[in-house]
Amino acid sequence: MKDSKVKRVQQKISLLKRQFLQGDTGLFDQALDGHELAIIVNELVPPHRERIYPPLDTLRLFVGQVLSSDRACQDVVGRRLSERIAQGQSMSALNTSAYCDARQRLPTSLPKTLSVRLAERLESMTPLAWRWQNRPVKLFDGTTVSMPDTLSNQQAYPQSREQKPGLGFPIARIGALIGLSSGAILSYEVAACEGKGTGEQSLLMNLADHLNADDVLLADALLATWWIIERAIERGADVVMAQHGVRITHFAHGQRLGKHDHIVQWPRPVKPRWMSAEQYAHYPAFITMREVEINGRILVTTLLNPNMVPPQAIGALYKMRWNIEVDFRSIKSTLEMDVLRCKSKPMVDKEIAVYFLAYNLVRWAMAKAALLVDILPRSLSFTGAKRVLAAFADQLRRTSGNQVSIMIATVTACIATLKLPQRPSRIEPRAKKRRPKKLPLLTMPRQEARDLIIGQRLLNLVP
Repeated sequence: MKDSKVKRVQQKISLLKRQFLQGDTGLFDQALDGHELAIIVNELVPPHRERIYPPLDTLRLFVGQVLSSDRACQDVVGRRLSERIAQGQSMSALNTSAYCDARQRLPTSLPKTLSVRLAERLESMTPLAWRWQNRPVKLFDGTTVSMPDTLSNQQAYPQSREQKPGLGFPIARIGALIGLSSGAILSYEVAACEGKGTGEQSLLMNLADHLNADDVLLADALLATWWIIERAIERGADVVMAQHGVRITHFAHGQRLGKHDHIVQWPRPVKPRWMSAEQYAHYPAFITMREVEINGRILVTTLLNPNMVPPQAIGALYKMRWNIEVDFRSIKSTLEMDVLRCKSKPMVDKEIAVYFLAYNLVRWAMAKAALLVDILPRSLSFTGAKRVLAAFADQLRRTSGNQVSIMIATVTACIATLKLPQRPSRIEPRAKKRRPKKLPLLTMPRQEARDLIIGQRLLNLVP
């Protein structure tokens, strides 16, 4: 890479780093190492010319787009024009086609690779005080998102069979591993909501390679299957899950540890039809599990020592599983990812990757702020942190010299003040007070409804 090109890449990396409070010193100031990022870009991005929307600028603008309240391509193009004029460059057109073409050229592997590396680094750097018994805990769950009703999206992520063609929207299922201490998305899988291998159990099996020795996997009852737990054990991880609904627990059996607390052997299930005999023989005949009842709920775990992990500790840890529900709410409601905007399968996958990259970058800024005031990152408001970063985004990009450190310190201190209130007894009804407008439901494809209206108008014109 020529020196001039290297210098331009470093400048673009610096803009992205500044936007998310990345300086040169401190524990959480190396999320975006310039040299490493340049190598990743060189490996994943094909040869290109430096025009109005080169890859790194396109990625930075795309991240800013999903974080903004507008999210329109026209808004991004306008901000890009203002940047160029401020830097003394030539004007660029307000037409969105060039930016949309640049987004299509951007490899999906670039935001996805950056997102995973950022999350893994953040999780590995978290202080021991942020972890559970000095161990990293990884949460898993699934969620769904919808997208525009186009042919490409319907083919990749079909709508629910309960909806008539033309009345529903394509739906994608996302399964994600999220760090309990950092809140970052460590890895994820995207699949359709129907067909073999698209359920949450299959998605977790695909993500099992991201479990490391000494990890603790925290998931709900749907994932408490023999095969998933054995896979986690094989990776050297422990699990804490609610008991699966089809399994019956008898505390009179097994090795008794206390009241409603025992160790039992789970026999290997019958060989699935898709598994070969050689693969089946590779699995152990039994796995050793601990079953314990906490507040009327049966929890299962591979944490077998009651002295190191008493029942109360298991119950307290399982309550933390709710954090992943809050994380998905932050992604789908605060970042407004619940309904995607892209109209083709490749762009939908890219949009999801950019959303998760943006989410992880905000989590980095929150970790930096939490370390400043010695609290847990989850004690801070994600929504508030996102608002502050969006409010200061333009100033952080424009600032240079010694003012950069002052600006970063100011924004970090602001985020550190956004502590979530403690409301242990708060109860809210799951209902809406504001009534929706009394519009009829659309019960036919939109084009047919348009044609019907036009037909009625034409009939009214006939004398």
